[in-house]
This record gives sequence, C-alpha cells and structure tokens, in this order.
Amino acid sequence: MSSTDTTDNAATTDTTGRERPVTGIRSTRQRAAIADALSEGDDFRSAQELHEQLKARGESIGLTTVYRNLQALSQAGQIDALWDGSGEMRYRNCSSVHHHHLVCRVCGTTVEVQADPVERWASKIAAEHGFSDIHHTVEVFGVCADCRAAR
Repeated sequence: MSSTDTTDNAATTDTTGRERPVTGIRSTRQRAAIADALSEGDDFRSAQELHEQLKARGESIGLTTVYRNLQALSQAGQIDALWDGSGEMRYRNCSSVHHHHLVCRVCGTTVEVQADPVERWASKIAAEHGFSDIHHTVEVFGVCADCRAAR
C-alpha cells in the first residue's frame, strides 16, 4: 500500500510522519457509495438489496464488487453482518461498542441493545469449561410492534 492510499476509517501516523490506515482498507468510489447507502437506514440489508439501491441511484457498480466490499468492511469491523435465517448475509452500520440486535423478521427494523446478563452468562459458561478470550454473537429475531399492528 502506498502512502497516498486512504481509508474509510481513522488513520494513524507512522514513524516517518506518513498516515497509515488502521485497517489497511483502501478507500474507493464504490466503497464510499456502499457506505453512503448503508448510512441511509437502520435495517440490515442484503448485498443484493444494496446493489439494487445503488443501481437505482445511478451508481455503476457490479454485484460482485458490492459483495467484496461488504465482506471487507465487515472483516474490518466497520459494519455488522448477520445471517438472516435463510442463508443470506445482511449488513448495516452499527455503533462501535459491543452490542446485540433485536431484528424484525417482517420489515427488518433493527434495534441495538446492551445485554449485561448475556455478557455475564457467556463469561461464566466459558470459565466453567476452561475457555478464555471468548467472542459471542446474540441476535434476537421477532416481529416489531408496527408489523404486529398491521396484521
């Protein structure tokens, strides 16, 4: 990576005074368009939904490029990704602190939640079985109040 590359996230300065990206992800026009599309909503969206949204806005971007960029952003911790139960990954911008999600199965509305009891339970179970350096994901799927009222 050259010293002129930029990233979608914070940069740090190396010993020569040049800025270096924290995650090593290079900023591109396509990645900026995807990030912009993700910022337009709070729901999790599939790569295909994001691709359609971008095409509707006149962006010239291939579906493969959308998949590749979403995977890179997810691996860098810049967006959250989850399986939707049908085998498809869905993506959204999230806060940078550890959290869990309540997700509506009907409309996709998503609420970030803190779950201290879950954190304590995960730590306790891991310790009981001799595990350390644990990582977990908890997503709760249901039907939101608006969708329940519309039935």
